[in-house]
Amino acid sequence: MTITNTPLPGLVQLRPRIHHDERGQFVVTYDQRRFNELVGGPLYFVQDNESTSKAGVLRGLHYQLPPSAQGKLVHVVKGSVLDVCVDIRPDAPTYGQHYKVVLDDVHKDMLWIPPGFAHGFVALEEGTVFVYKCTALYDPSTERCIRWNDPALNIDWGIAAPLVSAKDEVGAAFGSQEPWPSR
Repeated sequence: MTITNTPLPGLVQLRPRIHHDERGQFVVTYDQRRFNELVGGPLYFVQDNESTSKAGVLRGLHYQLPPSAQGKLVHVVKGSVLDVCVDIRPDAPTYGQHYKVVLDDVHKDMLWIPPGFAHGFVALEEGTVFVYKCTALYDPSTERCIRWNDPALNIDWGIAAPLVSAKDEVGAAFGSQEPWPSR
C-alpha cells in the first residue's frame, strides 16, 4: 500500500497493491497494522457502512461533532465517485478549503478522512457501491451537514442537477454551521 498526502494536512490517499493472475485479482483492502503505520495511529474502526447509489446521487457534506466525531476510511467497491472533503478545523491553515478526487473500482484507492472534515460524494455510475469504515458509531445527535452547493466553498461537482436528499438540500451555509471545536 502506498500513501499520498493531499494538500489538506491529515487527509491522505492510499493505494493498495492489486495482485492479478489468470484467476482474477486479489486486494488487501485493510491491514490495521499497516494502516496505523501510514497514518500515525493507533486508530480503530467500530462501524462499517455501505451505500449503493444511482448515477448522479450526491451525498453530503456530512460530519459529526465530538464526542462522536468520526474518522472515515472510504473506498469504492463498484463504480466510481467524485469524493469531496472540506477542512472545517478552524485552527487549520487550510480551513474552508476542499480536496476532491475520483475514487473507482479500477484503482481501488482509499481516502483517510480524519475528524475535522466534512465529507460528500457524487456517484458517477449507476449502482455505485461506496464503503465507509468509521472510528465512531453513527450518532444523529451530533450529525451535521453543510450545504453541498454553498458558494463560499465553490466546489465543482461536475454535475448540473444532482439527486440530493431533502436533508442534504437544507444543510447549513459554510461558516454558519455549528463550529468544529478549536484545539
